[in-house]
Amino acid sequence: MAISSLVKKVSKLSSIAGVTAAAAIGVTAPTHAYTIFFGEDLNHSYDTPLSSLPNAQTAAANFLSRLTDTGIETFDSFAPRTASPLTLNFPGGKTATLNGSGSIYSVTPGRTNGVGRYAISGSNYWEANAESGHFSITFNQKVAAFGFYGIDIGDFGGQLVLTLGGDSTRQVTVPNTIGSYGSTDGSVLYFGIIANNPDEYFTSVLFNMSTGEGDFFGFDNMTFGNIEQVPIPLPSSTLPDTNPAPESILLPSVALPQAISPNVSIPEPSSGLSVMALGAIAALKLLLGKQQRR
Repeated sequence: MAISSLVKKVSKLSSIAGVTAAAAIGVTAPTHAYTIFFGEDLNHSYDTPLSSLPNAQTAAANFLSRLTDTGIETFDSFAPRTASPLTLNFPGGKTATLNGSGSIYSVTPGRTNGVGRYAISGSNYWEANAESGHFSITFNQKVAAFGFYGIDIGDFGGQLVLTLGGDSTRQVTVPNTIGSYGSTDGSVLYFGIIANNPDEYFTSVLFNMSTGEGDFFGFDNMTFGNIEQVPIPLPSSTLPDTNPAPESILLPSVALPQAISPNVSIPEPSSGLSVMALGAIAALKLLLGKQQRR
């Protein structure tokens, strides 16, 4: 067990029986044009895991419903103590590499590792440290979506901050509950993020805490989606109009001929067009004269 983990265990104040308190957001307002999916189930026990995760699982389901043809990494295929760098293979030749000081931990279902961390599915999870340079993920192609479960985050203060690297760098803060002295031990959250435009795509994620200090936590059931896997709707202003209004066609104005009296005066022609008009008027006058003689 890492020294920091032992410190966290020794520093615990009194623990309350595992009660699930909820702070959940199904889908939040966009951050930097991202769509955020967040759900959190609070716990107050370092040795008893939560038996149900209604808020985190709802956020995960909402996030996954936006993706197509992607996979979920549960870490159960790896041997315990497998260390970084750890390359994860996803369908379609996509890979994600976990870097830093983390490794695979295995905990019997229904128990914790003694300091509030456990797996979401199966018995394995990635033991991560949210301190600058101690945990990061790199992808072999541009990513439009990223989601994961986090266990035992922020129980000693601070919120998790993700730095997304790509063509530009952006930071997104995970709105986890801020605990103190282990008050939120064993809590579980789900966090998912989807880019709403190509400028938001990223190729790496760096994990830090807002306090600037490290925080060991369980990282499990990771999912990511590339551009093809995430259908991103176009803004309404750019969508093609399936029922376009008929175009207005402007025709040249033409004066309709009026009935010409026999005594109409004929102007002197000054052009070929006038000559044609003169001939037409003369023919009409002749026709009218014939009608009058009938």
